Amino acid sequence: MTAVRHHVTIKGVKDGLVFLLDDACELSEVLGELQHKLEKTHEKILTGPIIHVHVKLGKRAASDEDKEQIRGIIGQKGNLLIQSIESDPPEIPLAAPGENLSLLGGIVRSGQTINHNGDLLYMGDINPGGTIVCTGSVYIMGSLRGMVHAGVDGDEQAVIAASHLQPTQLRIATIISRPPDEWGTSDTFMEFAYIKDGQMKIDKVHQFHRMFPAQLQDRNISRS
Repeated sequence: MTAVRHHVTIKGVKDGLVFLLDDACELSEVLGELQHKLEKTHEKILTGPIIHVHVKLGKRAASDEDKEQIRGIIGQKGNLLIQSIESDPPEIPLAAPGENLSLLGGIVRSGQTINHNGDLLYMGDINPGGTIVCTGSVYIMGSLRGMVHAGVDGDEQAVIAASHLQPTQLRIATIISRPPDEWGTSDTFMEFAYIKDGQMKIDKVHQFHRMFPAQLQDRNISRS
């Protein structure tokens, strides 16, 4: 007999419950099972005092609308208080180990500037007042709260990516970003900036492979 695959797993943890939602099927299937478990099979368990809930989406990239559907279903149970709905952090699709990609690390503090020739993978934070100027793309495994100028010699194919993208300013080639308070988003997790039709755009890192497939080639990382 074939075992039934569960799309929703509910686990108890120290500070409440974790809902693990399958990322390998249609979201509609997950939502249907979630609704069923909350209304039928787990109804007695999910009653009583307030319970904090963390929802884990695995590798699924959920839109705001998807998250609202999840909130709506779980929120029907008045004692379930959602603390977070999170996907696994995607790997930054660096132009992969390679060709002209150097690795640096540390903290760029206010008043400090790093100048680099080629693509740069930076392991650390860029503080307000700190600056990176690069002829290629810049990938930051940390918080970008300062300024980055990528493609400084005019390369509009350069990109700027960061684990947390909260810059004072971004520049790619000759294009300058809008002020941060005009971005219209508070979700700065795993984003990248790029140029399209002469304007700077911001998108999630998991969209990178669709927009820049040519950059996802095997390369060798050189350490500076």
